[in-house]
Amino acid sequence: MLPVRSSYDDVRRDFRWQIPDRFNIGVAVSDAWAVREPDRICLQHFSPDGAHQSLTYGDYARKSSSFAAGLAALGVTRVDRVAILLPQGFEAAIAHAGIYKAGAVALPLALLFGVEALEYRLRDAGAVAVVTNSFGLEKIAAVRDRLPGLRHVILVAGQGETAFEALSEGHPGSFVPCDTGPNDPAMMIYTSGTTGPPKGALHGHRVLLGHIPGFQFHHADLPQPGDRMWTPADWAWAGGLLNALLPSLLLGVPVVSSPAQKFDPHVAFRILSEMKVRNAFIPPTALRLMQAVENPRASYAFDLRTVGSAGESLGRQTWEASSKALGVPVNEFYGQTECNIVLSSAAHLGVLKPGSMGKAAPGHDVAIIDAEGRVLPPGSVGQVAVRRPDPVMFLGYWQNEPATAAKFIGEWMTTGDQGTMDAEGYVTFIGRDDDVITSSGYRIGPSEIEDCLTGHPAIRMAAAIGKTDALRTEIVKAYVVLREGQAPSRALAEDIRDWVKTRLSMHEYPREIEFVADLPMTTSGKIIRRFLREKAAAEGAGEGLLAG
Repeated sequence: MLPVRSSYDDVRRDFRWQIPDRFNIGVAVSDAWAVREPDRICLQHFSPDGAHQSLTYGDYARKSSSFAAGLAALGVTRVDRVAILLPQGFEAAIAHAGIYKAGAVALPLALLFGVEALEYRLRDAGAVAVVTNSFGLEKIAAVRDRLPGLRHVILVAGQGETAFEALSEGHPGSFVPCDTGPNDPAMMIYTSGTTGPPKGALHGHRVLLGHIPGFQFHHADLPQPGDRMWTPADWAWAGGLLNALLPSLLLGVPVVSSPAQKFDPHVAFRILSEMKVRNAFIPPTALRLMQAVENPRASYAFDLRTVGSAGESLGRQTWEASSKALGVPVNEFYGQTECNIVLSSAAHLGVLKPGSMGKAAPGHDVAIIDAEGRVLPPGSVGQVAVRRPDPVMFLGYWQNEPATAAKFIGEWMTTGDQGTMDAEGYVTFIGRDDDVITSSGYRIGPSEIEDCLTGHPAIRMAAAIGKTDALRTEIVKAYVVLREGQAPSRALAEDIRDWVKTRLSMHEYPREIEFVADLPMTTSGKIIRRFLREKAAAEGAGEGLLAG
């Protein structure tokens, strides 16, 4: 828990890690509260028809213990990988806690994955079981004969497989959770694959404790009376799981879950209003889509206390528009699947600079380093790095020691992200190592250009990449998704170029603009610029483009 202090310097100075010798995530998020307050609400599920449901900590503890006993009865043993292929909901939360109590390793997977992506992760992880619904079962069925190690499919509300309900209700009595330490494996989350094949980042039970300081930092000393958390982010992503669900449950804050569906900004505002959400983690992509709702506070009666955002650079334009629409400053923070919430903003402590990702969160040491691991002076461009050891840091990549070793330079875990740190300690994101554009001698970060582009009244979403150019090394190319009612034209493309020229600089405007229906994204909402670079490399100069 963070000490209550009046300044950032106080919090940083006084913080000390307190990691117990024995710790189990499943016990901490369910049983610990069930002993004290069994009738306390831990989960609430939003239903579009208004028939919202609730789950108490007492029922959560009982069902997850039964599920853990059920896994043991199936032969699932310590450190076996058990995949969770489910949308937000009670079943996903129960499965997580039960897997941790059983001493197994949770492998969260997104229902949006295609069959090849699922097959790759299930085979690479050596999953022995998967918990899913009928939608996920269709995908599993297509590849199951190629997954000989997958012994059990545990099906929610279905027939023909092991029933989830039978496990979560059919093993009454006291289950003794596995005696785990903070460094014992608990979960494996695959990287989003923006720069290469996804890798399984293995985390110990300590990862949840490692998230708490940064989580409380940007949520203004959560928990406070009336706090209630919601995120549109899939719980299969580190953002949904570790930036919202598990920390909230640990701290006794009810979590709102919502049905799996394509993100709808009006539904998002309805959830905030009807479920009385006070705290939210809303990724940048969702915040940009929510801007389509004009003056939402006139139509929806929501009352937020804190909002955090991470996953990609938020940018000044999106920050200003979102903070105004939501009625509270959006606290941008930063981390990776391997080491999350290490930088953060905290408006209540005055740690806020629009366009930056904040300062080092309590308990974490972050620096900008060069290729040799030397810390660079303020204002220098280099790689964002985190000092080890750190409780939030991953144990390593699953069965990939060379990749794990390559992630570190001396005492620093590298992130692959380029950034700068100013004299006050604020870190500004420039771009992934592979995303930085080199044009006429300038190093240009795509995030600033994308943020400027999405401020244009005709643009809904945008991505900027570097395209090879004989004269300038690279030129800036923009892929643009227009708002409803807008149509591509050369006049609009020229207006967009002028928009960037006058707001950023002459060397950062997109010399090529391509209007597209959508952008390639990971399940966590990050633009996969690698695909766009490959697409641009296959094109002739200016062919079929609105070039300028």
